[in-house]
Amino acid sequence: MKPFKFLSLLVIFFVFLFSCGGNKEKSKTTNTDFSETTKIDSNVNVKSNIITTPQTIMIVWHKMSDFTKWKASYEAHDSMKLAFGIHNYILGREVADSNTILVATKVDDIAKAKAFGKDPSVKTAMKKSGVIGTPSISLTTLVYQDTAQNMSSLRSMTTFTVKDWDAWKKSFESSRQIRTDNGLTDRAYGYDVDDNHKITVVVAVNDSAKATAYWNSDLLKQKRAESGVIGEVRRYVYHVVQKY
Repeated sequence: MKPFKFLSLLVIFFVFLFSCGGNKEKSKTTNTDFSETTKIDSNVNVKSNIITTPQTIMIVWHKMSDFTKWKASYEAHDSMKLAFGIHNYILGREVADSNTILVATKVDDIAKAKAFGKDPSVKTAMKKSGVIGTPSISLTTLVYQDTAQNMSSLRSMTTFTVKDWDAWKKSFESSRQIRTDNGLTDRAYGYDVDDNHKITVVVAVNDSAKATAYWNSDLLKQKRAESGVIGEVRRYVYHVVQKY
């Protein structure tokens, strides 16, 4: 998923790296080598709280040198973000590399979010916060969110490209029970604000062993092919460390 032109200026707050997946699948998977096995008690009642009203989310991945220092800097700019209609939402840390951070924020207005990236103080603040390298960012319209509070904090975020949004959505929703049987719960999904062929899917990982086996299975490859997924699939596995 290509970053917006204002990507380099938005570095301090967000990083996102989303790309695509496919029929003749060439996939790139990150962080599926879990440091510990996750398995949620099947007897625990996870109550869904489904939201289908479209919500624009800014999703970003970046590396930083010190999480505590970075987080203090991030939160010190809350008033500036609010002035542009940007609201703190989720912070996550990658499983394989805890210095790689996911930042997800709710966006009131796409134009204002882009204008926020033009502020000259952002680049300076980024340097002071300890961000390393160039972050990646995307604005995504989520059309499905399950905001239940009692889900696993271990998540997988996958990005890919599809031939047709409506065809993919119908196929994806019809396969929900398969994901449930393989230790996954749909958390959110949607498409890039400028291109509904570019998809983002977030799932809660309830059983890491089952999930890993499913991600590597021929069944998943078949389902992707049937739903019209094309090109490269990227997956990032992370722990949610804070909800705002």
